[in-house]
Amino acid sequence: MATHYLEFEKPIADLEAKIEELGLLSATSGSFEAEIDGLRKKADQLRKKTYAELDPWKKTQVARHPERPHFVDYLTELFTDFTELHGDRQFGDDQAILGGLARFRGQAVVVMGHEKGHDTATRLTHNFGMARPEGYRKAVRLMDLAERFGLPVLTFVDTAGAYPGLGAEERGQAEAIARSTERGLTLGTPMIATVTGEGGSGGAIALAAANRVLMLEHSIYSVISPEGAAGILWRDGGRARDAAMAMKITGPDLMEMKIVDRVIPEPVGGAHADPDAAIKAVGDAVSEELQALLPLSAAALRAQRSERFYAIGRTA
Repeated sequence: MATHYLEFEKPIADLEAKIEELGLLSATSGSFEAEIDGLRKKADQLRKKTYAELDPWKKTQVARHPERPHFVDYLTELFTDFTELHGDRQFGDDQAILGGLARFRGQAVVVMGHEKGHDTATRLTHNFGMARPEGYRKAVRLMDLAERFGLPVLTFVDTAGAYPGLGAEERGQAEAIARSTERGLTLGTPMIATVTGEGGSGGAIALAAANRVLMLEHSIYSVISPEGAAGILWRDGGRARDAAMAMKITGPDLMEMKIVDRVIPEPVGGAHADPDAAIKAVGDAVSEELQALLPLSAAALRAQRSERFYAIGRTA
């Protein structure tokens, strides 16, 4: 049972609260198995119906769910022999982006991703997944390393956007994002990016200038957050839902516009409902895409990546 329910999940929460209450009563007042089974079936049906009809604003909420798997979860479950590499060799080590060397199903790779943290302490440590310039310069350093040793690059995107603080701007935030994006586009080894939660603005594209861009079913990928768009368009962040509905930030629209290449189905109830199944689905999809890219030469990889990005928004 989930410990955090979104607003639109309240009817499901009410049913599961009744199930828990009857379970406790069963220990002291006889068996309620028949009633519990009936409520479980009703909750499962309601969850399935609810998640089959999510609009973009509800998907945004799911993408931000605090119990959704984060980069460290994918790292733990999908990779072995991970050696973290720290720092950008210029200023410091940004913990909003983690990365290093690892093995993915036997294949040596460079892996990196945004980490949001799962409680107050880790969220502060990782700055809620919002990287500063040194995070993106660390990403460039890791991509340089990957090309030097002929290693594929696997990235996991989950950020509301790059950190907009004064210090980040003073240290060249825009330039760092541009350099990371450029390095992804010029990389001579396979690169696969997966949007696992939020893919927000340049902070996301800096790790997603890849040969193949994948996203989970209830993730979002956009040039700005719905709240930011509402603030610019209507000077009212409270109209975030209206912005989300208009921005085309979910999988089907992004596939149609050729911004993403593949949408990975999530378990019923979202990735937070069954993290193990969601992580396995991501691993299987990444593995399939990687096997198709490994035989390609550096020149072919660069050409494919170039064509992929030039095709975005093309109407003919």
